[in-house]
Amino acid sequence: MDIKVAIIIVSDKASKGGRTDLSGQVIEDIVRSQGMAVINKDIVPDDKDCISTRIMDAVDRMQADVVFTTGGTGFSDRDVTPEATKSVMDREAPGLAEIMRSESYKVTSRAMLSRGISGIRGQSLVINLPGSPKAVRESLEIIMPILPHGVEVLRGESSECAQID
Repeated sequence: MDIKVAIIIVSDKASKGGRTDLSGQVIEDIVRSQGMAVINKDIVPDDKDCISTRIMDAVDRMQADVVFTTGGTGFSDRDVTPEATKSVMDREAPGLAEIMRSESYKVTSRAMLSRGISGIRGQSLVINLPGSPKAVRESLEIIMPILPHGVEVLRGESSECAQID
């Protein structure tokens, strides 16, 4: 199954060249190791309109199956990635964010401070990941096994979610 992925790195410092992106590279490496194609990778500032525009572009124009954002999910005033995501999604897909937080909490109690969300725009998944490379890796290890099935369902290629024993 060909799955097209767009990556949006949300960081004021990295968007100005003041910090090297590490988290976006972790996403790209893991995605490619799973046989998925990275069709776009952008670095944007912590700006709600900029983030939401990039998400819409990745889904509506580039037709990404999955859009991963990294960064901007914490408690600071500049952390607006969840709000930007919510403003452009058609439906919520809370299970992905819930399981990432729940499993990450087993590693660090700081996981409960993540406000990342996940949702659906059209036939695409939009998933907010934390900003740290370690947390990105841990989160993707949790959700990657189920993503192909989620994409199949969104594409209308699979409608049966119940396991048949």
